[in-house]
Amino acid sequence: MRIPRPAPRSLAGQLFAMQAVLIAVVVVGYALFTYVSDRSQAEEAAGRQATAVARSVADSPSVREAIGTPDPSVALQPYALRVMRDTEVDFVTIMNPEGIRWTHPDAGQIGRHFLGNTARALKGEAFTETYTGTLGPSVRAVTPIEDDDGRVVGLVSAGIRVEAISERVSDQVKALFAVAAGALALGAVGTYVVNARLRRHTHGMNAAELSRMHDYHQAALHAVREGLLMLDGQFRVALINDGGRELLGVGEEVVGTSVADLGLPAPLTGALLASEPRVDEVHLTADRVLVVNTSPVSGGERRGTVVTLRDVTELQSLMGELDSERGFTQALRSQAHEAANRLHTVVSLIELGRAEEAVDFATAELELAQALTDQVVAAVSEPVLAALLLGKTAQANERGVELVVSEDSGLDDGLLPESLPARDLVTILGNLIDNAVDAAQGSMRARVTVTAATDGDDLLLRVADTGDGVDPAHASLVFERGFSTKPAGPGGRGLGLALVRQAVTRHEGALSVAASGDGGAGGDGGDGGAEFTVRLPLRSTAGAARTSGGAR
Repeated sequence: MRIPRPAPRSLAGQLFAMQAVLIAVVVVGYALFTYVSDRSQAEEAAGRQATAVARSVADSPSVREAIGTPDPSVALQPYALRVMRDTEVDFVTIMNPEGIRWTHPDAGQIGRHFLGNTARALKGEAFTETYTGTLGPSVRAVTPIEDDDGRVVGLVSAGIRVEAISERVSDQVKALFAVAAGALALGAVGTYVVNARLRRHTHGMNAAELSRMHDYHQAALHAVREGLLMLDGQFRVALINDGGRELLGVGEEVVGTSVADLGLPAPLTGALLASEPRVDEVHLTADRVLVVNTSPVSGGERRGTVVTLRDVTELQSLMGELDSERGFTQALRSQAHEAANRLHTVVSLIELGRAEEAVDFATAELELAQALTDQVVAAVSEPVLAALLLGKTAQANERGVELVVSEDSGLDDGLLPESLPARDLVTILGNLIDNAVDAAQGSMRARVTVTAATDGDDLLLRVADTGDGVDPAHASLVFERGFSTKPAGPGGRGLGLALVRQAVTRHEGALSVAASGDGGAGGDGGDGGAEFTVRLPLRSTAGAARTSGGAR
């Protein structure tokens, strides 16, 4: 049976153990060093104290005077005991040059030979030493007593027992170890608090798990095709994956840059800087349509924002084409119903025996339909645009709006370069016509006039309506995403003209709006409706490069 291996300790636990051991080693090491240092200093201090006492006794006139008496011990023993008591030394021994004691703390030792070295003192030199005498090991000083002629007439030895020194140091060491224990406990508590916080931040994971998570994190960032952007609390880029850099058109050095400095369109920048979440908002960049979702990251305080970006440029284009197809289908359904009515009329005329009138009625209808087709094809022979205009004409008629192609139109088949794909022209002209039909519907003389022609090296597209026109104050806003003077429908408004501007900008063209000369319904727009004019260069290689990289 396999014995399960214990789970690896978390990173916080490992750090706590390492810090606790480190603090313990430092504190214990410092305590031992201080003990040794204090003992050495205590012995030195004891030696200085003993030397000072011995010299003071040796220089005392009363000591010299007592040495000259027949029994020096009578006067010197009480004096030595008093000096011991006053100076807190363990012994003061006064002796003759041969080392015979005149004084001693133990009166029984008087008259006996001094235990220790005296040779240096007999030469007139004071010195200190650690020696084991009658009182045990002691730090002692030996000093000569000289008469007025400089002759050594006696010796003085003062000392402090090593045991007493150890007792002094032990008291200091006890206090030191108490402080060290307190420092160790305080360090352990501080380390525990810090590591408890670290455990919360690392969710109890160990170093191997954090490393593995980092590897997965990096792999996931590069694998995700959608754009992922993470902003910190100051709305600076903290992280961005490859998809995000591609969709926003920024480089790898963008990390640490504020969102406001990325050069993004104002609506998109506002969405990224917003404090509230954004859900499936559509935004336009120079050549893309993006769906943006934002979610704040909070943990008691705002820590940042997570942003996801999805490229729906291709989807938006297909939706536009689908809307056009849906409109064509509705128009065909309506025309089929109308054709059925006309066919019933023809049949009824024949049944009534009025065949000639039936032929005239049917011929007139065919001529009207053929005339419309011939007019559009004659003016715009480019097949995609011609089909678009025919379909939009049928849609407009169903909504009670007359759509006409101006006499100034003229666009031959094969004139458009490869850098100007038909899909972009459908986006531009289709959205302009839809916008114009919306504006003209319900006006007194509902009409939309379309012009498609060449003007030098430019393609000229102009769409005029008889609606209320555009307020001059809104002339620069009508092309912004989300702007509309009409109530929002189920699918929202304000995206069509923004897509037009995006396509025009991508091909380095020009887009403008002015009052139309068709005459309006007398709204706030001025004397007439609105007239949108687009100019696209027919010989642009830069536009081709951006088209191939952007409209996908």
